[in-house]
Amino acid sequence: MIRLSTLAIAGALLVSAAPLVLAQQGTTSSGSLKMDPKLAAEAKITLDSARMIALQAVPRGAVASEELEREHGRLIYSFDMKVPGKPGIQEVNVNALTGVVIGVHHEGPVTERRESRADSVAAAKASSRHAKP
Repeated sequence: MIRLSTLAIAGALLVSAAPLVLAQQGTTSSGSLKMDPKLAAEAKITLDSARMIALQAVPRGAVASEELEREHGRLIYSFDMKVPGKPGIQEVNVNALTGVVIGVHHEGPVTERRESRADSVAAAKASSRHAKP
């Protein structure tokens, strides 16, 4: 009877610690998140919850970047994840309203560079629009 209680307590401790471990694995290397406050107000799922969902979708993955965005009319969290021993990234998209994984796909180094350049051009255009008097 004592052994069963000990196992139950140990199991409860493991379950309660799992989100902490996943959250620690999911920190971004840059420590920043691209998030529009208007989009954040619409999200029903927290960033932390979405990150844990994404980490479960990609075993051994570590979040390299994360973003809340509207893509194809849906509000999503997009996570770029590095997987040890695998070139490129795994991109995981999590619906910000429901928490459902709506896409997981691999991007090789060439695609990753192309997307990075496109993001930089879009950011430069957006900042130049805001800088005009």
